[in-house]
Amino acid sequence: MIALARKYRPKRFSDLIAQDHVAAALRGAVAQGRVAHGYLFAGPRGVGKTTAARILAMALNCERRTPGGAGEPCGECDPCRRIWTGAANLDVVELDAASNRGVDDARDLRERAMYAASTESGSKVYIVDEAHMLTREAWNALLKILEEPPPRVVFVFATTEPQKIANTAAPILSRLQRFDFRRIGPHAIVDRLKAVAKAEQLQVEDDALTLIARSANGGMRDALSLLDQVLSFGEGPVTAARVREVLGLIPDELFGEMLRAIVERDAAAIFPLVERLLEAGADLAEFVNGAGEALRALLLVGVGGQPEGLTEGLMSVVREYAPQLPPADIVRLLTILSDSEERLSRSANQRLLVEVLLLRWAMLDRTVEIGEVLEALKGPTAGRPDGRTNPSPAPSHTPTVSDRPAVRPSDRPTGQKLEPTLENVRSIWAQVVQDARAKTPLLGSLLAEAEVVAVEGRIVTLRPGHAVHAEGLERQREIIAQALGQYISEAPRVAVAAGGASAERITLAGASAERLKSLRAKDPTLSAAVDALDLELLE
Repeated sequence: MIALARKYRPKRFSDLIAQDHVAAALRGAVAQGRVAHGYLFAGPRGVGKTTAARILAMALNCERRTPGGAGEPCGECDPCRRIWTGAANLDVVELDAASNRGVDDARDLRERAMYAASTESGSKVYIVDEAHMLTREAWNALLKILEEPPPRVVFVFATTEPQKIANTAAPILSRLQRFDFRRIGPHAIVDRLKAVAKAEQLQVEDDALTLIARSANGGMRDALSLLDQVLSFGEGPVTAARVREVLGLIPDELFGEMLRAIVERDAAAIFPLVERLLEAGADLAEFVNGAGEALRALLLVGVGGQPEGLTEGLMSVVREYAPQLPPADIVRLLTILSDSEERLSRSANQRLLVEVLLLRWAMLDRTVEIGEVLEALKGPTAGRPDGRTNPSPAPSHTPTVSDRPAVRPSDRPTGQKLEPTLENVRSIWAQVVQDARAKTPLLGSLLAEAEVVAVEGRIVTLRPGHAVHAEGLERQREIIAQALGQYISEAPRVAVAAGGASAERITLAGASAERLKSLRAKDPTLSAAVDALDLELLE
């Protein structure tokens, strides 16, 4: 039985997937008789480098090729079939540089290239795979023949690591035409796998193909080999569960549980999650990579994009949590991941690092809230443009009337608004704070620390909890008035009284001192660090 990767290897330039730029250039070169004497095909494994070299050899030696034609091989004549199957051929030689890398091998290749092709219209084609394995001496032995090649001789060097050739034999590169092959996208791989499954009369779930495409990492050959591997596991339809079992993939529900813990800030769920991963024998590095992909998918959805390569199950989880985790927060999560990846790859205790990484993700809100406070102190902002809706930290000041439990709808006159009195405004103030937090967390924080000190006519006077908050409240007076107008009749107006820590105009040094004081009060660790290291708060 022929492996699927060999059975469905492309026979024409037009069959190459995701390599249109290479196919068009080679096809045009053959059609116009402008084929170069040397090529370098560079790119990841399994994307079609050796296959493109074989198709070029087929096109140059095809018996049915006509001058000025389309430049495609017929794929059916004897030379085409022999080259495509890798059978013995006098004019097409394939070498593996990993096992033929020395100077003697290069000299032998050079001497054989001096002999003409076996037919007048054909060409001799030498395909050297894993070309980066050739030694410096071997490249030097080939340098002369690449500079002055015999007629109708073509060299094709294929490599996954072109930088090694640049380091070992830089002069060679200037004598070759280089084509860079791209990774194949998951959609293209899935489409190709569907065509193969249809041709083979296989029943394969779409999610199973998506998992295979994701595991192939951009390589079509790897995808077909993985499908072969799954098919050999048993009879019946190929399901996503079967693919996960054969390939040892991490279940989507574990990534869903991770996202839930992050969104709900459930730090306690992290340790059982990692324990389940270890019990299942999962590779923690693979889990972290998958976690990064899940966060990237969240980010794409959050900014209006459409992720690729996700199963329907994982996609539904991403759609559920994307509105609850704003893009700015996801960027912070990915930044933490980027900082941790290098340590994870060389750590002897991966479990601890993964637990710490997930805990940092689940506990990120505190860092974000401090950032909001700093933004409020630094300059004008009427709320976060990213629409963040996480609750703000509990106020650190002495409880005021704004800290009372929110007034329930049943506690207020049904269908009526309250008269603008001090008692009435204070009675609904906690509800106003709650409404503000739901829409603009930063404003909610300012109102939570403010106190309603007077109501005269339609004017509601607020005293900020801190002097530095006064400017923020001044800026938001109309919005606060609208919020009060939901419960108070006669459309009240808002005034901000001088008060808080200082009624004087805030200087830059004073603002920095107040920010440091506030942060130290909220974070004992930071306070201790400032004292121990004599730190200074900067903008």
